[in-house]
Amino acid sequence: MTAGQHRHDRDGATIAAIATPPGPGGIGIIRISGPAAGSILSELFIPHRQKPRVSHQLTYGRLVDPASGRPLDEVMAVFMTAPHSYTREDVVEIQCHGSFLVLQEILGLVLKVGAVAAEPGEFTKRAFLNGRIDLTQAEAVIELLQAKTGEGMQLALSQLEGGLHERIVALREALIAIKAVIEVAIDFPDEDVEIIKPRQMLNDLQGQVITPLNDLITAAERGRIFREGISVVILGRPNVGKSSLLNSLLQEDRAIVTEIPGTTRDIIEEYLDIRGIPVRIIDTAGIRQGAEAVEEIGIRKARQKLASADLVLLVVDGAVALTEEDRALAEIIGGQPAILVVNKIDLAPGKDLRPYQTDFPRFAPVAISAKTGQGLARLEAAVFAEVSGGGEPWEPNACVPNVRHAAALAGALAASRQLEGALRENLPPDLLAIEVQAGLDHLGDIIGETTTDDVLEMIFTRFCLGK
Repeated sequence: MTAGQHRHDRDGATIAAIATPPGPGGIGIIRISGPAAGSILSELFIPHRQKPRVSHQLTYGRLVDPASGRPLDEVMAVFMTAPHSYTREDVVEIQCHGSFLVLQEILGLVLKVGAVAAEPGEFTKRAFLNGRIDLTQAEAVIELLQAKTGEGMQLALSQLEGGLHERIVALREALIAIKAVIEVAIDFPDEDVEIIKPRQMLNDLQGQVITPLNDLITAAERGRIFREGISVVILGRPNVGKSSLLNSLLQEDRAIVTEIPGTTRDIIEEYLDIRGIPVRIIDTAGIRQGAEAVEEIGIRKARQKLASADLVLLVVDGAVALTEEDRALAEIIGGQPAILVVNKIDLAPGKDLRPYQTDFPRFAPVAISAKTGQGLARLEAAVFAEVSGGGEPWEPNACVPNVRHAAALAGALAASRQLEGALRENLPPDLLAIEVQAGLDHLGDIIGETTTDDVLEMIFTRFCLGK
């Protein structure tokens, strides 16, 4: 069966899934959507008091097996009539006790009396296909579910509320206005009146399309950082305080700290929030000559992590002189973004950092004490500034495209640049129309107007079941 046939077979079906995460909890939710949702509820649910069913009103009662009359659980049930629901279909949600066995048994009965098991993201996909949300808002749902920091959550909420949709619609309207003039020129080629006024059209194109596109593309990279986070590797020779630094940043004892060189023999990874950026911080084995065989495995893994890091924290011992091993590690880092962390300043108060700037001119040094916490705020500020393009203040309501959007915006910008060049060269209207339509198609791909089925499938399969 092809993907298209599979989708067609599900048209008009009533779908159901468990909408709460696996594992025991106080409440579990079964979600049902489709034309049979109301009848399925009527077959399984006995309200505590018989009364007319009211849309969007929770009702207390029992859920029973219609074949045997056996009660399954005390529940609260709500019926939401179309189109006033998440999917714009009839929707039922059953709130039961959060036992995995209870949820599975209830879902089994719901499927037995007429529903089919929902696929990942199918509820949100129906909301999109039924016109309740556009594709940017559908993607915002999964980004909200996967947000790792408060700022990432704000990004998703801004997109869910239509911030990006409005910007894309404004761009499309500007291109449609340009297209309308071009089409008039195509339809009336023999008119003496100058229909296309290149100077005015160039001004409109630059101000209403090209500049806003550039702004959105610039914002996309910062959005990627706040959505997906960065990988930071802690690097240094043994016993300079790498594991102590990790523990201090996490504010917990995650890594073993001893005076014995080479204690960390494997990779330790943890997540933390640095000013809203999700940071996957990686403590690596100290790299040194003459390591024993087990330690050498950790060193090899450290080099692998270093190759894919977004940022490196090169840690040196500020209580002793720099060593050749420290300098060798700086050479290994090469041109990667890095910060020099001068640790153990509690043992060397008033440490002069100028010699480090001479030895490592590419790295701005930050003095800290992983033991006392001194300087950690400066280090976090330096990390934020390094990866956020200068540390500009965060704007909670910023409109920030994701990676897929950025690719489509780049296509729209390329088409707009082509149109700009064609206008300057006074090319025929039919050639201008091709570039305008290309720009419109790229923008339509973002909001779902011209998106292919394969792309839609890729987007919605990233969702969890029940959403």
